Amino acid sequence: MKITLFTSNKNRHNYLVNCLEKICEKLFVVQEFSPKINNIIPTRYPSSEIMKEYFSKVYDAQTKFFGNSNIKPVLNTTKVLPLAMGSLKNCTISSISEFLESDLYIVFGSSYIKGELIDFLIKKKTINIHMGVSPYYRGTDCNFWALYDNNPHLVGATIHLISKGLDDGPILFHALSNFKKDPFEYTMSTVMSAFKAIMKRIEDESIFSIKSSTQDINKEIRFTKAKDFNEEIVKDFFSKKLDLHSKKTQISLFKDPFILPEQF
Repeated sequence: MKITLFTSNKNRHNYLVNCLEKICEKLFVVQEFSPKINNIIPTRYPSSEIMKEYFSKVYDAQTKFFGNSNIKPVLNTTKVLPLAMGSLKNCTISSISEFLESDLYIVFGSSYIKGELIDFLIKKKTINIHMGVSPYYRGTDCNFWALYDNNPHLVGATIHLISKGLDDGPILFHALSNFKKDPFEYTMSTVMSAFKAIMKRIEDESIFSIKSSTQDINKEIRFTKAKDFNEEIVKDFFSKKLDLHSKKTQISLFKDPFILPEQF
């Protein structure tokens, strides 16, 4: 099987690259590189001590689950195309044609895809890994907002077919994790859950036969943009007394959920 992955360059993205390489004949990676302030804060967010504290906690949780991952190609089965973050909107099919001859296409953490490329990916039934539980939370920083709203039971990932809308494509399944004491580790563990779930379904090839479900936008709680996540919101978040066990997970809210085993 040949797989094409559109992704970014954080440890969790590199971890997924290394996982996929082990189970496919050829892996093509279109990887956007996202700059950071002080090597911690993504440049789309304001630089301040409170933001540095927040993203340091994110980084620590990511390191706990994914280590300091670098892409480690084996037997030349992986080919990587490095791009600046945001470049995908300018990519034509002809400019990356070598990366578009796969059996399966996955998007995780890339910038917004437009033009003829998104039309091609929709036609190929490309899978998007959305870190957030759609249709309840769509947009950016979704798992943060679920915690902020005191909805820890709606922290997770949605694996869905890509569409021209944002996180609104037909859902294949959800990925969840067991509640943890630390909110940053809890949200990051759902990333691992998404990886384990999609790897399992690729290996047994059930990924090609899952029946998708149209999203019910009437169930939407929040649709957020990067500008909504600011210093005042983060300060408010840190002042909250989060109780990750305040609400029980209702399986009926999700589609065929995969739950990360306790050992992770």
